[in-house]
Amino acid sequence: MIITKTPFRMSFFGGGTDMPEFFNKHGGAVLSTSFDKYCYVNVRHLPRFFDYATELSYAKIERVTDTEDIVHPLIKNAMKYLDMREIRLTYEADLPARSGLGTSSSFAVGMLNAFYALKGQYASKQKLSDEAIYLERTLCNESGGWQDQVAAAFGGFNRINFSDNGYEVLPIIISPERKKNLNDNLMMFFTGFTRMSSEIQKENKLTDESKTSQLLEMLSLVDDAEAVLTDKNRSLDEFGKLLDVTWQLKRQTGSKVSTDSIDEVYKKAKAAGATGGKLLGAGGGGFFVFYVDKDKQESVRKALSDFMYVPFEFENGGSQVIHYTPENYEL
Repeated sequence: MIITKTPFRMSFFGGGTDMPEFFNKHGGAVLSTSFDKYCYVNVRHLPRFFDYATELSYAKIERVTDTEDIVHPLIKNAMKYLDMREIRLTYEADLPARSGLGTSSSFAVGMLNAFYALKGQYASKQKLSDEAIYLERTLCNESGGWQDQVAAAFGGFNRINFSDNGYEVLPIIISPERKKNLNDNLMMFFTGFTRMSSEIQKENKLTDESKTSQLLEMLSLVDDAEAVLTDKNRSLDEFGKLLDVTWQLKRQTGSKVSTDSIDEVYKKAKAAGATGGKLLGAGGGGFFVFYVDKDKQESVRKALSDFMYVPFEFENGGSQVIHYTPENYEL
């Protein structure tokens, strides 16, 4: 039996510039972190006592005799890609899917990690990231960028650069105290709305040339935010102000990014004392993150009392195998 634990990610700046249609021409970068909310993938070979060969448990339960009959596209394509047969797979998560936290990519990374471990093979973070991108974007033909898979596999607080040569993961060099202060000044709320990221991105047509100017501005904010974080003489409040700037830019990239309800949440938070914030992910719903000075956090919590407050802490581990019991098994 194998159990993997893979973090979700929180993207602060540069979202949209991680799409190959953009970064192959202009370069791209995101500033993001993984945090202590995870998905867990449990995989083992299925004993041959049943009239089905594979059992899958996620939001639904699937029992099939042929891999081709699997409904879940990520599982189906991953099993075919790595020639996985006769397995039982269970998925659990700390937070809901379709919520702007890269949940599907975390699942893809964690599943691949579990499959390789079940085969008795080690998969590096680079390998997991590369193959999760290939699984989602090529085999499943889902729209979107590359940042989610990279963040889930590598973990940590990073700047991730994208170019026509691929990507590189550069940890943000920041003192533990400053990093903790940033973490303490961030508040996350669940709006209750969920949506498919790939569908939002298709409708918003981020790859259109008309969106290039906004995306270039959003790209420049990655440099600005990194400069704020790494200069101990600058106030972290500037980070919050930049979040406000990137959210206003993001709202211009498509009508599906925000709604009247989402705009109202943002207005309430700002009026209660939030310096800035943004909706995480492609837009349309999910989680909001706000930068709020400690003395104003109670006011913001009261203003957003209709929504679930979710405390969190940054994490550095990325995807990990947390239980490994090899099996003597022959197909």
